[in-house]
Amino acid sequence: MENTNLSKTYDPKDFESRLYSKWMEDGVFKTKPNPNKKPFTIMMPPPNITGQLHMGHALDHTLQDILIRWKRMDGYEALWQPGTDHASIATEVKVVERIKKEEGKTKYELGREEFLKRAWDWRNEFGRKIVNQMQQLGDSCDWERERFTMDEGCNKAVTEFFIKLYEKGQIYRGNRIINWCPDCKTTLSDAEVEHEEHDGHFYHIKYQIKDSDEFLEIATTRPETMIGDTGIAVNPDDERYKHLIGKTAILPIVGRELPIVADDYVDLEFGTGAVKMTPAHDPNDFEVGVRHNLEKINVMNEDGTMNNLCGKYEGMDRFECRKALIDDLDKEGLLIKIKDHSHNVGTCYRCHTIVEPRLSDQWFVKMDELAKPAIEILKNQELKFVPDKFDKTYLQWLENIRDWCISRQLWWGHQIPAYYCQECKEIVVAKEMPKKCPKCESTHFKQDEDALDTWFSSALWPFSTLGWPDNTEELDYYFPTSVLVTGYDIIFFWVVRMAFASMFCTNKKPFEHVLVHGLVRDSQGRKMSKSLGNGIDPLEIIDQFGADALRFTLITGNSPGNDMRFYMERVEFARNFANKLWNASRFVFMNIDSEIMNGVTRESVEANLTLADKWIISRANNIVKEVSHNMDKFELGIALQKAYDFTWSEYCDWYIEMVKPRLYSEDKDAKQAALYTLTYVLEKILKLLHPFMPFITEEIYTYLPTVEGSIVVAQWPKYKEEDNMEKEEEMMNLSMEGIRNIRNVRSEMNVPPSKKAKVIIVPTDDKKEAIEAGKDYFVTLASASELEIANDETNVPEDAVSIVIDGVKIFIPLDELVDFAKEIERLNKEKSKLEGEIKRVNGKLSNQGFLAKAPESLIEEEKAKKEKFEEMMKSVEERLANLESKIK
Repeated sequence: MENTNLSKTYDPKDFESRLYSKWMEDGVFKTKPNPNKKPFTIMMPPPNITGQLHMGHALDHTLQDILIRWKRMDGYEALWQPGTDHASIATEVKVVERIKKEEGKTKYELGREEFLKRAWDWRNEFGRKIVNQMQQLGDSCDWERERFTMDEGCNKAVTEFFIKLYEKGQIYRGNRIINWCPDCKTTLSDAEVEHEEHDGHFYHIKYQIKDSDEFLEIATTRPETMIGDTGIAVNPDDERYKHLIGKTAILPIVGRELPIVADDYVDLEFGTGAVKMTPAHDPNDFEVGVRHNLEKINVMNEDGTMNNLCGKYEGMDRFECRKALIDDLDKEGLLIKIKDHSHNVGTCYRCHTIVEPRLSDQWFVKMDELAKPAIEILKNQELKFVPDKFDKTYLQWLENIRDWCISRQLWWGHQIPAYYCQECKEIVVAKEMPKKCPKCESTHFKQDEDALDTWFSSALWPFSTLGWPDNTEELDYYFPTSVLVTGYDIIFFWVVRMAFASMFCTNKKPFEHVLVHGLVRDSQGRKMSKSLGNGIDPLEIIDQFGADALRFTLITGNSPGNDMRFYMERVEFARNFANKLWNASRFVFMNIDSEIMNGVTRESVEANLTLADKWIISRANNIVKEVSHNMDKFELGIALQKAYDFTWSEYCDWYIEMVKPRLYSEDKDAKQAALYTLTYVLEKILKLLHPFMPFITEEIYTYLPTVEGSIVVAQWPKYKEEDNMEKEEEMMNLSMEGIRNIRNVRSEMNVPPSKKAKVIIVPTDDKKEAIEAGKDYFVTLASASELEIANDETNVPEDAVSIVIDGVKIFIPLDELVDFAKEIERLNKEKSKLEGEIKRVNGKLSNQGFLAKAPESLIEEEKAKKEKFEEMMKSVEERLANLESKIK
């Protein structure tokens, strides 16, 4: 390498894309089954081919990449399986819009075959776009294994899953209430319905009892559906209505006779206690209707307009009909009152149109038996949520799950593998079109035109991507997978489905851990949305600050399951940290002498390691242990914070400053030990930070003279007992505390750093060794012109400023620079602080409850503190008395 140092300024544009291309070229993300290594597998939640990377993706992918890079370095065969989702509804909407805009045609005018060709063109155009964006973020996936939910292998798995469920009696075709989107003109599963708070009304309507002056007051939020009413239900224990059970009411406007039935479904306390039954337009009414054999009358078309059973209201939009119907009821004296009512209304997750429950012939999966194994793996702790508070969400969904409507009135997606005999209407479920009907031997078949719910294929993602239903080497090695990383808003959509699908198809859990993260909100805590215009494009952040700064921002302060706020100030802070690391590394490389570093080993420098060297080596060793521990517990935010604090404060601000005199000296042995320590610790820092900030750490790593190859496949640092030097850490901490206090005192007195002053230190016997070992650092870092270590205070000038720390008194004879009034003020503050500490300790030691319950070691610790504080107080009072006497 011609250039042996980093460029002068940190600019991620200089190397981020270059490094990613090299990683791809060198194949460092590739993986294959390896019997000599343990597998670690993450399946990427496949992003839709309709979208682009948003801040939620950026967080989700950063978390996954951190885990996969860490485990790869830690010796695992780490597979991050990438892929994209066909997103039936969203993609079809986009393609339909494009065809209409460019050609002025509907999908029906194009025909299914031509439409699907356009949809695949869309996928080829936009599917690559989001992959490129993931790579900009630094996603270290095995891209040669990239999958698509409609590729040949996934299609084969979907067909196998459908047939297997059908043969086991878990799939059926039925006429049931489904969620219908009048805009997308397709069914939706319960999980695809989003509930939004709407201001609506309760319309109280008079339903006359047949052959009677009596009437029932019925309250409804959807009066337009009353045209399909076929009964009225009351609670059998409701004294108000017992006499009406078995009688008949008359449907207003329409005139239909409605049987009055008794059913426990009706809440005695809610509304009027009498509920109109519209079995074709409400799931609960449907169930009541089945129990009481009520007629099912569908009064709406697919587009949400009223159908030919609606008389004068035919052709009206459902909300237009509502208005007209209420006007007519009012005119006829049948409208009792209208009450304001705020309630949750189901909307389509894609277009946010209000969903219409309606009766329809659809394909369903029976969920009662399928849910049981998925519940068991959580209860048996085979599947674990992080944090575990999401256990309840998962269980609540599974324990109350309804049959899953899986058919969608779409063309883009997996076409349902069901074939209808055109002669006898027999249904044959098979991998391909039958040659002849098993019932009537006809050869005329037509495949079901509907597509399967997108989540039907996504449910198979953890194992279909590894080759299922075939018994592949990859499936055997990488499955079950290790961790699923996902937002808490997708547990219902996806996690539950993967759990029961995996148990049904493989009899194995899909993953061991589910790491749940929150949402990325704006700086005001609002959800990012187009309507608010508060979204932040992660690609713009990357372009301006670099991918490392974005990743650092998303992880700092992040904790599992909790939302986070995104502040631009934090991005700038992250960039500043990257700049600090860059400049510190550049300083190290600038001082490397290849001749001196040649053949350097730990053994060759051991005798010349100073207190500072041993301290930073020991601190780095302990940080390795702590960061690894936090990573194991998925506390990625805490792990990064510890690595950051150590890098910025201890390595850059303290150690590099301590080591400078040796780097500039003529002492070859001292310089060699310093350079060894600088590079030894820097290597550890780069490795600890690599999963979080992959680009800058790789770029710096390539300049380290002590390593070879890519940091991507370097070994994760391990805790070494021989690097644990507690004594040296304690000794160094004492010097650092002294230096810190000297700096504070000088700052309070506005003494410029350039003004040197003598420092006199009077340590107790047990602190002498530590002060002696750290004396040079006072000269370097505390602006000491000279340092004197004294046995007592005999030669301390009377006007010296004093500092008292544990076992050590420090004096600075600042002569005329001292403002005695300010020094007295400072000592009084110190005295007040010590009085507070002594009061607290005395309070504890006089508390009988504490003395009775606390272990002896804790009591002794508090007594030692009291003794220390009282000694410090004595010293402060002596200094105060001395100064005050001088002023007098």
